[in-house]
Amino acid sequence: MRVLLDENLPHQLRGLFEDNMEVVTVSYRGWQGQGNGELLRIAENEFDAFITMDQGIPNQQNLSDIKIGIIVLEAESNRFENLSPLMPEVNAVLKTLKNGQIVHVRF
Repeated sequence: MRVLLDENLPHQLRGLFEDNMEVVTVSYRGWQGQGNGELLRIAENEFDAFITMDQGIPNQQNLSDIKIGIIVLEAESNRFENLSPLMPEVNAVLKTLKNGQIVHVRF
């Protein structure tokens, strides 16, 4: 499975994904600064899942035709220390995440 981490997430999270996951950051791909709608349309051609902390994505985007699953992380901040406890649940969700589905993961 290929996973894209939003640009506001620490790249250190990459080390907390299961071994069968290929995890790339928005910044690494050179896609920083893209609006969410455009980013999702670009990403759906290469990735199976998009992980973000942007709580507005469900309300901002028409996800019915998006071919990528989205995980929205809910934590005190986007610091590694606040997000790393969410990773076991993120890994579990990725096993069943479907295209166009949005799952909120909170501590």
